[in-house]
Amino acid sequence: MTTQGWVRDAATRTTAAAEAARTDATIASFDARLIRVPLTRPWGADVTSVGVIATHVVRSDGAEGWGFSWTPQIGAEAVHALLAHDITAFAVGRSADPGSESLALWRHLHEAGGGGVTTIAMAGLNLALWDAAVRAHGTSLSGFLGAQRESVRAYGSGVNLHYTQDELVAQVRRWVDAGFDAVKVKVGKPDVAEDLDRLRAVREVLGPDRALMIDANQRWELDRATTSLESLAEVSPAWIEEPLRADDLYGHIELARRLAASSGIPIAVGENLHNVYRFDDFLRTGAAQIVQPNVVRVGGITPFLGIAAIAAEYGAAVHPHLLPELSGQLALCLPAVAGVPAPMAEDVEDAGFGALGALDGPSPVRIADATLTETPHIGLGLRFR
Repeated sequence: MTTQGWVRDAATRTTAAAEAARTDATIASFDARLIRVPLTRPWGADVTSVGVIATHVVRSDGAEGWGFSWTPQIGAEAVHALLAHDITAFAVGRSADPGSESLALWRHLHEAGGGGVTTIAMAGLNLALWDAAVRAHGTSLSGFLGAQRESVRAYGSGVNLHYTQDELVAQVRRWVDAGFDAVKVKVGKPDVAEDLDRLRAVREVLGPDRALMIDANQRWELDRATTSLESLAEVSPAWIEEPLRADDLYGHIELARRLAASSGIPIAVGENLHNVYRFDDFLRTGAAQIVQPNVVRVGGITPFLGIAAIAAEYGAAVHPHLLPELSGQLALCLPAVAGVPAPMAEDVEDAGFGALGALDGPSPVRIADATLTETPHIGLGLRFR
């Protein structure tokens, strides 16, 4: 299939097992409620909580499902309003098939934007419909889609640019003591020399054999990224995440060209790309070698599976962004691609829904010794207090 064909088809592409999600049932009712969850470790002075919009769907055949949308600090009220008004009005009475619903809803909401608040809100419905479909079959998501592996490697992650160097080193020691062989830290200090000092201290704790990933969170422009990475290459980063503004496709193309001719550091993007078309843009042009879709920000499981299918076509690694309680389940189900590293789960210190006390019940996954495995559950296994 051509690249363009993959893009056109990706919004409804699922695995063969997911065809069982198709149903003649319709959406009888749908509701959403906003929950503010305080962060144990603030992600910055202006990010002290995350907004969770918990959703609930009832199908015409009586099956129920629970889902959610999510956003750190900003925009939760807007997402809730979109779910409570436009999405509910559109959804009730329509098909409860999570595959056909996704593309139809995206087209309906497109006038409000092709991604961002719209796709974040879409996930609230898509995840609830998937939960209902999987629950109706009396199994878990991995049982429904077909698990490809029993466990997923996890890496330690933190929002830590505002940490002192001593605090950062202490965090990395905690990850090493917990068995992680890969960690990710933030970069983007005003002076790259400070970034390098911090990373040298981190590398000293990690030793030469553990992987170190770095994340600039869109803080650089092209020339600054180029010169910064020339310096930071000293610590052998496994990837540089979001070096430039997420919407700067051509900047990423040029940076990828420069890095290929120098340090060879791969570029990872995806937490702020919101639909299958943008992921295809970055992969088709060589602007990124690793993609990190956030299952909520892209609109739910249906588009996530489409993005993973596109990445497989390009031979790109998929390491889902955050939300290991759900993205870890999906990582268990992604097919292996020859020559491509297996997906990893991102474990941000003290930021899981279970650790934050947000869940009404046990987490559907467990992370121990840097390995994510499932715990017994039905459906997505995620309901919020």
